[in-house]
Amino acid sequence: MTDEKIARINALARKARAEGLTPEEQAEQKALREEYIAGFRRSLKAQLDNTVVLNPDGTAYHLKQKRKPH
Repeated sequence: MTDEKIARINALARKARAEGLTPEEQAEQKALREEYIAGFRRSLKAQLDNTVVLNPDGTAYHLKQKRKPH
């Protein structure tokens, strides 16, 4: 996500607190927030996928994604 989009999210948040948003601005804010959250989740998943846990005995293993119950 670009710095301009983050600045726009912040500007919309300030405006929402101060005077409220139009329906178009609310839709824009929602779309920008969803994009931001999706990027954050991708970044966090990539970081966790590259995390290695070191045991006291010197062995190491990569974290694995937890399976969801069916």
